[in-house]
Amino acid sequence: MIGESELIITPQGKVYHINVSQDDLADTIITVGDPDRVQQVSKYFDTIDFKTQHREFVTHSGTIGKKRLTVLSSGIGPDNIDIVMNELDAVANIDFSTRTVKPNHTTLDIIRMGTSGSLQEDIPVDSLVASSHGIGLDNVLHYYVLENTQHEKELGNAFISHAGLEHQSVVPYTAQGSPELLSHFKEGYHQGITVTCPGFYAPQGRVVRARLKFPELVNRLSGFQFESHRITNFEMETSAIFGLGKIFGHRCLALNTIVANRISKTFTKDAAKSVENMIKKSLEIISSI
Repeated sequence: MIGESELIITPQGKVYHINVSQDDLADTIITVGDPDRVQQVSKYFDTIDFKTQHREFVTHSGTIGKKRLTVLSSGIGPDNIDIVMNELDAVANIDFSTRTVKPNHTTLDIIRMGTSGSLQEDIPVDSLVASSHGIGLDNVLHYYVLENTQHEKELGNAFISHAGLEHQSVVPYTAQGSPELLSHFKEGYHQGITVTCPGFYAPQGRVVRARLKFPELVNRLSGFQFESHRITNFEMETSAIFGLGKIFGHRCLALNTIVANRISKTFTKDAAKSVENMIKKSLEIISSI
């Protein structure tokens, strides 16, 4: 039995941070970083049957046609993803009345919609990216047993060598997203590896006043190639979603609209329009899967 301090369940039968129970969630869940973006997604639902908010975690559930969907804000960063992924899995696969794992596993489709910075000159601002793999420069997955495939191990080792991160304080991890979900996002989407960083400034190679420990990071990332895979973009959530999704047995994907190109040093002229385009195009596909 899982102890009360290990998985906090409210008197209303909801998991603590995201404040939902099993009936509140669809099996297809869209995560967004910004709490205000939840409404931007759910306004396209035909019906909305559930709404809640606790801290930065806003959740709406409803339908598009016959497809039930949930959209949930995660907040920023891999530490928040640790909370969201664990609690989504608990709602799906833990019996709250007995605090035990359910005998039959429920697989969730968890799809991130976010904003990101391009690491390739030929992926300009306002482009869409669908992630095949996540490479994590954060440390969340180092606290879990993540069993990599041989392909993931080879990709990860090649990246560490290319980036010059052997024997450094940053220890990258690698996790592949769902090939099945990715296969639906070909037309109009660039596909590639997404690097997840634990911060926005130095961890993404930005210089304001502080000196960088890894000043060549952006150039190293943009120049990486493994088989047919290259790094397309970086942000702050994808690898943690992919890694924890793999551990829990869920299908995961990340979709990002490019608001900055770090190679050409350009930024979108209309971030709101770029995000809206991603939401509309991606929802059309997600609702048909």
